Amino acid sequence: MGLQGMTYLVVGITFAIYIGIAIWARAGSTSEFYAAGGSVHPVLNGMATGADWMSAASFISMAGLIAFMGYGGCLFLMGWTGGYVLLAMLLAPYLRKFGKFTVPQFVGDRFYSKGASTVAVICLLAASLTYIIGQMTGVGVAFSRFLGVSNTMGVYIGMAIVFMYAVFGGMKGITYTQVAQYCVLILAYTIPAIFISMHLTGNPIPQLGLGSGFSGTDMTLLGKLDQVVTDLGFAQYTTATRFSQLNVFVYTASLMIGTAGLPHVIMRFFTVPKVKDARSSAGWALVFIAILYTTAPAVAAMARLNIHATVNTAVLSGGDLLAPESSIKFDDRPAWMDRWMVTGLLKFEDKNGDGRIQYYNDKSTDPKFAAAGWMGNELNVNRDIMVLANPEIAMLPNWVIALVAAGGLAAALSTAAGLLLAISSAISHDLLKGMWMPDMSEKNELMAGKIAMACSIVVAGYLGLNPPGFAAGTVAIAFGLAASSLFPCLMMGIFSKTMNKQGAIAGMLAGLGITMLYVFAHKGILFIKGTEFLGLFGGKANFFLGIEPNAFGAIGAVVNFAVAFAVNNMTPPVPEHIAQMVEDVRTPRGSKAVDGAH
Repeated sequence: MGLQGMTYLVVGITFAIYIGIAIWARAGSTSEFYAAGGSVHPVLNGMATGADWMSAASFISMAGLIAFMGYGGCLFLMGWTGGYVLLAMLLAPYLRKFGKFTVPQFVGDRFYSKGASTVAVICLLAASLTYIIGQMTGVGVAFSRFLGVSNTMGVYIGMAIVFMYAVFGGMKGITYTQVAQYCVLILAYTIPAIFISMHLTGNPIPQLGLGSGFSGTDMTLLGKLDQVVTDLGFAQYTTATRFSQLNVFVYTASLMIGTAGLPHVIMRFFTVPKVKDARSSAGWALVFIAILYTTAPAVAAMARLNIHATVNTAVLSGGDLLAPESSIKFDDRPAWMDRWMVTGLLKFEDKNGDGRIQYYNDKSTDPKFAAAGWMGNELNVNRDIMVLANPEIAMLPNWVIALVAAGGLAAALSTAAGLLLAISSAISHDLLKGMWMPDMSEKNELMAGKIAMACSIVVAGYLGLNPPGFAAGTVAIAFGLAASSLFPCLMMGIFSKTMNKQGAIAGMLAGLGITMLYVFAHKGILFIKGTEFLGLFGGKANFFLGIEPNAFGAIGAVVNFAVAFAVNNMTPPVPEHIAQMVEDVRTPRGSKAVDGAH
């Protein structure tokens, strides 16, 4: 069977499984719609959490980032996995014991204020809508490449699939669908890695293959990659980082606390029966995530080496990388290049007219490149294609390539479903039921939740088709927004008996506001041509201590804490019953049933 037919078959089978599970596990009550009835086994919940967490960014983009950043990309691994340690230790068991459906509901009850709940909804929507842009865009790219449809049609198909299993199934349907999606995405990620590791190093375990000997040489794979990239003018793979030490620290911290503050991830811990299960499922989630995250560095290094070996035959033969005959002729290019050039994610420009592909760092001042007759880098490789194209570059069987396509779609759709549920529950449960229509019946609330979910899917699809101007780096921005607004509020709500509603509200607004100001000012959105916003920034890049906008969430969190405690000291203390409630939540004496009741 041809590649296109095999892709249709594999993707079609996985979609049929998702829809079948949704029909089997459809929600019949608000408890099942919002929290899967609080009856999910911790191992299954850990697997579903892994799928919910490992979005298109983890599956598609992370290895691409590491492939081009090298050592500097390790901050993503540290930040995203470290966040689950924070979740398991500091948030998951206490939030589960509180017994509510959503993060805004916890905030509203803990800080005895509908205003606090409203602000939490605003923070949730800001983070979730920003995050979902990347997921729906990724769905469109994956569909357009592998199923031969337009990007627009790809987004529409993705919307329809999510609608079928999220609207009818709610959290119950999403949970069991995400278990299946995890199985698909982890197989899709690890099977090609095993094949390629075996081919390049003789070691079938990618994590070990990364440091194993490179076939036919006395060098390790990483040593060979270092040699190739430095000979071609790139920075050394195993030591280079473009970030300062301060940026590495705040970027990692922002990703960690952003992970712990993402509402769609936190909601997963309301689906287990007991407090112990919440902590256990966080541990299992870390195990399931680690399978992919420990494989990613190997996938990144092997993909980078493979693409250089494709363009430059001397990579494998050990000859002169700059020799004319080393670069392949464009007319002799492999078929996978044509397939990716159609998407615009791989581009070639013959700058010196020799008909060959020169792929190197043309910003290097080394005269050897000009002496070889090279007049500039001729191949533009989008980092997001590295995982998806790697099996094609390595000439793996069609069924493996099709499985990777299904895995990429599973990663994007699973996270999109979790985000959509967080958004719809905030609207239907926290706003409609919690504030505007408290007497709403369970039947009407369930219907409102499904309508809110359907509307959220439409909005998400629109954002995927028409991403705003600041869409670049939206995933990191989403983490920053969650880190600066929700995480400090949750921490103070659990561990501070004295934090009052005024402090919590002020802190959330300050953290969210300063982070959005820094990000959007940096993007130029808050500047009028020829003027300076507030006369302070002048549009300068990284104007606060050189910190990257995507790393600013950690600074926003510090501002949140500082403002909250300052306002708390100037306003009335918390009521005695609230302080006692906090004490009860922190004492391990069982948990309430997850019924969402106030």
